[in-house]
Amino acid sequence: MKKVAIRDVSSFNNKSIQINGWVYNSRRSGKIGFLMLRDGFGLLQCIVEKKQIGEEQFDEFKRLTQETSISVKGKVVENDRATGGYELLVDSFKVHQMSIDYPITPKEHGTDFLMNNRHLWLRSKRQHAILKVRHQIIKSIRDFFDMNDFTLVDTPIFTPNAAEGTSTLFKTNYFEKEAYLCQTGQLYGEASAMAFGRHYNFGPCFRAEKSKTRRHLTEFWMVEPEIAYCDIEENMTWAENLLSYIVKEVLANKKNELEILERDIDKLSQCQGEFPRISYSDCIDLLNKSGNSIKWGEDFGSPEETFIAEQFNKPVIVYGFPADIKAFYMKRDPENDKVVLGMDILAPEGYGEIVGGSERETDISTLLDRIKEEKLNKRDYDWFLDLRKYGSVPHSGFGMGVERVVAWICGLTHIRETIPFARTMTRLNP
Repeated sequence: MKKVAIRDVSSFNNKSIQINGWVYNSRRSGKIGFLMLRDGFGLLQCIVEKKQIGEEQFDEFKRLTQETSISVKGKVVENDRATGGYELLVDSFKVHQMSIDYPITPKEHGTDFLMNNRHLWLRSKRQHAILKVRHQIIKSIRDFFDMNDFTLVDTPIFTPNAAEGTSTLFKTNYFEKEAYLCQTGQLYGEASAMAFGRHYNFGPCFRAEKSKTRRHLTEFWMVEPEIAYCDIEENMTWAENLLSYIVKEVLANKKNELEILERDIDKLSQCQGEFPRISYSDCIDLLNKSGNSIKWGEDFGSPEETFIAEQFNKPVIVYGFPADIKAFYMKRDPENDKVVLGMDILAPEGYGEIVGGSERETDISTLLDRIKEEKLNKRDYDWFLDLRKYGSVPHSGFGMGVERVVAWICGLTHIRETIPFARTMTRLNP
């Protein structure tokens, strides 16, 4: 008998098939039972009749518990009232392992309990929907760069240096040498851009920030394109095109999941076309006029980012940040040395920064001065400086945090649900 995934049952109407999965729930009324089966692809209602399967199997059906693993054989029939429009008339079933005292029952559970049981919580309808959307986002990222002739070049996780200072790094003992878990692959991405023209890297990053906010994880995934012969304006366009494409693909392919999450699709649909642009200085004026006290030169926190984003109905690009609060490799504005040719993209609805990028400094003497100012070890950056000695060109890039994008698109209140197994200051398990 053919093994079929629940998502494909519509192609087998009036045919006998086998479905392998787990018991989502079950109930019975007299001599008829109703088994809701999940297989990772969907849910299917199965009709269990005593006269069809016999008394012995029907008694076994009565004992089925939540998350029992099971194979079910039967005939597919149409039913407009059933989930997905089809159901299975069961001929027989086989239990592989009876689940005893499954801890996540159909009732309210506290967040700590659910996170402690994350390995099981992933099976729930809502978490399943979130990670399906995450999958689509990641697929869309890769598709976007593949369609635009970017080359994926993997960057190392162990690094001898920091890209953005040294205060938020995880230090490791690397065979009696000091190394760090990467906080970004960007510096290595610049080397790849000089080799391939258009590069992106995609992988885990680590920040040892002692932050307990709903926007921060210690381990997260980031995609970082780097583009040769690209200025800050073109860089902004690449970033907004990527985000627009991601949202379009999620809306096209994961509408059911967004409905499960009760996401306002109309708000997401506005994320198309050119994003509004506003300078850092204008943001400062806007904040102060609204009663938010902040001085020019200070970095934005979550409240400031939220306020700025709330002024627009789609992601907004903030540019022209003070040089003193940005990384050493960012190119200064030739018309104003106090600011960099950098940008952040803030998501609407209070989700804050989801993209950060800049045009990169190409002059080796300027970078040497910056490295000295930051009190960094020049030897750690010798290879990076080589990129300015052998065919240096204007280039730009950005980083996009996957989890923050997932949180925004799914409409989640906390970033811990955006990744299969969250790592925070207080959580290293499961």
